[in-house]
Formats: sequence, C-alpha cells, structure tokens
Amino acid sequence: MTVLMQEMSWPAFEEKTKALAPFFLPVGATEQHGPHLPLGTDAFLPTHVAKEVAARVGGVVAPAIPYGYKSQPRSGGGQHFPGTTSLAANTLTLVVRDVIHDLGLHGARRFVVVNGHVENAWPVIEGIDLALRELRRDGIDDAVALRLEYWDFVQTETLDRLFPDGYPGIDLEHASLLETSMMLLVRPDLVDMSKIPNDGPAEFPKFDRYPTPPGLVPASGVLARAQGSTAEKGEWLLTDHVNLITEAISAEFSLQTR
Repeated sequence: MTVLMQEMSWPAFEEKTKALAPFFLPVGATEQHGPHLPLGTDAFLPTHVAKEVAARVGGVVAPAIPYGYKSQPRSGGGQHFPGTTSLAANTLTLVVRDVIHDLGLHGARRFVVVNGHVENAWPVIEGIDLALRELRRDGIDDAVALRLEYWDFVQTETLDRLFPDGYPGIDLEHASLLETSMMLLVRPDLVDMSKIPNDGPAEFPKFDRYPTPPGLVPASGVLARAQGSTAEKGEWLLTDHVNLITEAISAEFSLQTR
C-alpha cells in the first residue's frame, strides 16, 4: 500500500487516522543549488526520507510544501539567483498551520514535520504552535507534533568518513558534498556532475548585511566543494537519516517498525 497521501482514497486515509498513523509533512524550498543540482533539491530529499521512514512505521506522507522561507546568503546563496522562489515567513507559517490543522480536523493526531531547508526552521515552529492552538480551540487536545531537520540524524562516524579533514557544518554544505551525494542516489537523472564548479568554500563574516554585498556569495551558488560526491556516500547518509529518525519516532510514539 502506498504511503503517499495524494495516492490514497479518502477511506484509506480514514483508516490511517483511526490507526493513529503518524502523518509526515515535508517542508522544502524552491531554491538554487548550483549549476549541477535542481531547484527542488530541498523538497526531494526530505520527501524521500519521509517516505522511507513512513514505510517502516505505517505512516502517511502528506504532499510536500515546495516553497520555503527566503534564501539567505550564508546558507542558501540568496534570493538573487534565478529560479529561487520563496515565501515570506508569515506566509510559510500560515501554510504549515493550515495543513496541520486540517489534517487534525480529519482525524490525524501524530505529526512529523520534516524540514529540508535551513531557513524554514522558525516559521515552521510558529506554524506548528498555531496549528496545535487552533486544534485545542476546536476541542482536539491530543495532537502531538514532532519537528526535525533530517540532516541532524547522522552518526559521527559517518561524518568522519565523509570529511576526514573536519566537517564544515550544514550551512556551508549547500549544494555541496552531502546534498550532491544524496541526490545522486535519490534522483541521479537530475544531477549533472560535469557542471560542478571549482569555486568555494565560501568565506562569510559572522553577521548578515542587507542589501547583500556583490561578490559575497560564490557566483555558482555552491558554498563548499562538491567534488568527490558519489551515490555511495549518499547511501551512507540516507541510511543514517532513515534509521535514526525511525528509531526516534518509534520511541516517541511507541510504534512497531516493519
């Protein structure tokens, strides 16, 4: 049986709510990822993780929110790159609120919001808070939501294998080794290894300046080196992400895994 909500009939959906299945909501972005990766990378990856985990815990994956909060230079390159299409923080908050609230009205009680875009964190938190408030207002006081960034679920040993000279941190990994390797596993048809640029890693001050100064971000939009990316490395990462998130959710909701 499918785990994708958009492929379910309403009776199948209702069965899932009666079983207290966890409902996963991937929240991504439509954002530049260099000349070698697609604009939808931040939606493809959390959706893949959500599908894999949902299959193990009997969950449902709601359609991903494909737009995220505004791209920032130090973590995403910035809004000036063609194709980067974003939401204001309040808009994203209200979308998350409305989706969770409606799912709750239709019987969902366990939510897992899987974030795929660094800048989304606080608008998503606010959306969850507002949704749970509205559900309580409507007499539904047993809803529980978990929010996570999938990249936090990785073993130190895996990062040491990937970065023997030291892990630069998730912000600089935009369109770099991690995302490129995972996309080579998840959607290799959308990766063009011949277009990986040679610039980077980016060097940023420890503050943000607006408007963004010209030349602050590498012209390619890639913030660190993507050379050496392979599907095998992507598999190392995604295995950790799926296994560790499955363990965390199963423990939190007392679920049996398949």
